[in-house]
Amino acid sequence: MADKEAMKIKDITDFLERKAHLATQESYDNSGLLVGDNQQQVTGVLVSLDCTEDIVDEAVRKGCNLIVSHHPIVFKGLKSLTGKNYVERTVIKAIQFGVALYAIHTNLDNYRFGVNFEIGKRLGLSNLSVLSPVKGKLSKLVTYVPKSHLESVRKAVFSAGAGTIGEYDKCSFSSEGMGSFRALENASPYVGEKGQLHEEPEIRLEVVLPEYLEGNVVRVLLAAHPYEEVAYDLFPLKNKNQFEGAGMVGELDTPMEMMAFLEKVKQEFSCGTIRYTDLVKKEVKKVAFCGGSGSFLLNQAIRSAADLFITGDFKYHEFFDADGHIVIADIGHYESEQFTIDLIGDSIRKNFTTFAVHLTELNTNPVNYL
Repeated sequence: MADKEAMKIKDITDFLERKAHLATQESYDNSGLLVGDNQQQVTGVLVSLDCTEDIVDEAVRKGCNLIVSHHPIVFKGLKSLTGKNYVERTVIKAIQFGVALYAIHTNLDNYRFGVNFEIGKRLGLSNLSVLSPVKGKLSKLVTYVPKSHLESVRKAVFSAGAGTIGEYDKCSFSSEGMGSFRALENASPYVGEKGQLHEEPEIRLEVVLPEYLEGNVVRVLLAAHPYEEVAYDLFPLKNKNQFEGAGMVGELDTPMEMMAFLEKVKQEFSCGTIRYTDLVKKEVKKVAFCGGSGSFLLNQAIRSAADLFITGDFKYHEFFDADGHIVIADIGHYESEQFTIDLIGDSIRKNFTTFAVHLTELNTNPVNYL
């Protein structure tokens, strides 16, 4: 729980980014603080899926000077601010009324307990796992520490985020060995004498960390380590990070008849319609899903042996790619991500108590159904 004191916008954004770090967003994305001063005191937060002129008006009415939206209003570069389209008008209005705009988009999609985890809960699924884990985003730090400082160094790198693997933290491996060095004339050795070869019993310490934390972890390592020159190695890992990536897959405790389950989905997600392929699977047990536009994950969904793949924004010809292997259910982009609002709002409310957190009362879905 945050201290009961005046909170700044930076306090909120830092909190959100500790969960869904900006470095985990996709390369095409534009998450983060888009408009506003991060040192401004927060009067209230409005959470929405999209950011529009009407959302800014709602924030002003409710005394909120920070909007946290899932989709970024500024997605591509702005070359002018003349109000010629809804994006520019929204930004102009936010600036006029002193409302900061923050987006938490694909970094929240890729977060293990983010958008897709929320969908999985709504679908009543268990055994949830990431459908398409990211690869090449992990590193291993190896360093050598005198026994007297092992615990202090290990504690330091843990505090910077190293050593977390899924539901476990403070994970490390250590082994004993003998280090050797000779301090030269201008050195100030922690142990040993200048000009003499010295051997010191040391512990080899190994920890895994996300690639984006390398800078912070090395910084605290150097500060906590007693040696003047610290020996360490950073190795890029090819391992997949099973706890970060696109989409998820889970299972029903009891199989359901496929059409009955689709009816349940339609009701739970208030879908105007569901577009689906031939019911090549009569029952559903395993479900793959992705909030928003997830057609790019169809092959992974098929490889996961899922009976059903739920997402939005499938194009006509992409439905053919199911090819008898799986049932595709397109429930709509907005519909699949709508509960992200609750996810973000609940998270902020649980950790900050000095200002009001509002969930938008507006439906920003640009798609209507007849």
